Amino acid sequence: MVGRTDDWMKVTVKKEGIAIDPECLEWAGVACFKRAYGIYQERGYQAKLLAAAYRNFYHWTEFVGGDVLMTIPWEWQVKFNESDVKPVPRMDVPVAAEIVAALSRLPEFHKAYEPDGMSVAEFDTFGGTVRTLRSFIEGSHTFEGVIRDMMLPNPDL
Repeated sequence: MVGRTDDWMKVTVKKEGIAIDPECLEWAGVACFKRAYGIYQERGYQAKLLAAAYRNFYHWTEFVGGDVLMTIPWEWQVKFNESDVKPVPRMDVPVAAEIVAALSRLPEFHKAYEPDGMSVAEFDTFGGTVRTLRSFIEGSHTFEGVIRDMMLPNPDL
């Protein structure tokens, strides 16, 4: 959910009127993902992290070389292929300390970034989680509508 983390930080900043360099917000998901990756490596977890919800090039370039999974949407794969960006290993390159420091001023980033930033119960009400679930539910309702219209075409049309 790297892109969804970025999205939530942008919403939070706008909603709360927090002044921050907008470029830092493009790194929120990357910072959280790399932090989680380091923890997984340190603890020897066999599970692999999955990067999804691409919003910018960092969501690809910064994870090259990592033992991770990436669900790269077709449109982003085309952008990557057409770019002059060279895929060099960057997974072990930490996000710049000044970016993490700027993001750390955001309580919502702290919740997502720190291993104990929120409890399991708090995760269910975390803005990024709720926005993701709402998006999935909306997609499900849209899909159900398509199926309904196939099974029961509108006789008024």
